[in-house]
Amino acid sequence: MPKKTGNVGRGRGTPPKKASKPSNRDSSYPDYDAQWRPEDAIVEEGPDVLQPSKLAYRDDARGLYLYHGDCLEVMDHLLQKHPQGVFDLIFADPPYFLSNGGITCHAGKMVKVDKGAWDKSRGPELNHEFNTEWLRRCQALLKPNGTLWVSGTHHVIFSVGYAMQQLGMKMLNQVTWQKPNPPPNLACRYFTHSTETILWAAKNEKSRHCFNYADMKRANGDKQMKDVWTFTAPKPDEKRLGKHPTQKPVALLERIVLSSTAPGDLVLDPFMGSGTTALVCSLLARTCVGIERDSVYLDLTLRRLDSATFNLTVRINVFVGTQNDLELASDRIDPIPAMSTEGAPKTDCIFHESKFVFLSCAQVSQASVVHTTVDVTLQEAWAHAPDGKKRQTTHIVRCETEIHRLKSS
Repeated sequence: MPKKTGNVGRGRGTPPKKASKPSNRDSSYPDYDAQWRPEDAIVEEGPDVLQPSKLAYRDDARGLYLYHGDCLEVMDHLLQKHPQGVFDLIFADPPYFLSNGGITCHAGKMVKVDKGAWDKSRGPELNHEFNTEWLRRCQALLKPNGTLWVSGTHHVIFSVGYAMQQLGMKMLNQVTWQKPNPPPNLACRYFTHSTETILWAAKNEKSRHCFNYADMKRANGDKQMKDVWTFTAPKPDEKRLGKHPTQKPVALLERIVLSSTAPGDLVLDPFMGSGTTALVCSLLARTCVGIERDSVYLDLTLRRLDSATFNLTVRINVFVGTQNDLELASDRIDPIPAMSTEGAPKTDCIFHESKFVFLSCAQVSQASVVHTTVDVTLQEAWAHAPDGKKRQTTHIVRCETEIHRLKSS
């Protein structure tokens, strides 16, 4: 069972090792320490510390490390440990600065737009200064090829985009999240607000960012995915344990994480809120570090993580043959027949991966692994395997992994 801790000294075990994969690090960058350690984000009490941070939740099995503290101070501390960066991806949902005393519609009622003191505007200059400071830290904490996603409305997103350009980040996409069920505009003086903007940027112009193009195309019916995404606001079952005023839907974070990371990658959410990023990372086999200063929302995150469940299905098919037979193997191994779903609960498939394991053996029960790779088809796996590994191979095991999220009844 995961442990809720007051400090890192009470946690046990070591963080899970990242899955091995080909390095895409630019050789022009020097070597850097990319090993994550939970104690790296602990900020001890001191005369200049506003809010000492504590490791509030640690789950080594799922790769979750959640901190109660101020994100600027925690990121400053992390930079002392990892000046060249440590995160593969950062998702940030910062304050929107829209709690200005206006009104909106919620559950059919007129309510004030007041999300909390953290969301009140301090004027455009100070708002931009704050955005620049947290963005500067996020940029520095990215690995050389890491990327940053930031969501926001028009109240904040233009400042964020300008700060990204000032910092020399490489703008990759401006994604529009379209909400098909927005609340009506009660003032009747504007168009109904039905979108949010999500900016995707790489650390700098040298970065060779990760984009899982084939996965996104396959998820979009074998068509290139566009930069307008339609998702509803978080569903009732996502808020049954409590809610955050700017909570993001699980489906939105799933797409972001699946599109720009690999299993085992390290993800940071500096404004964790209700913990959707951590929840999605736990379902998709990514390691997540989250920072939240409000204990109320941190407790909500812990409740959501404790209740999270998913079904894991692993399908294995073994092809046995000589090297000369391998080029014909696709007729026997691709595709794997679909499993029967009769009597199964209704689910959404949120993750799919094909892993090919190259074996050298006379019998499968006495096999030794000579190579593994994640690819879509056997032909691609064979093409990407080193020649030396091919010469040793006598069998190939294809493992299909799917993660299904239960649909609400």
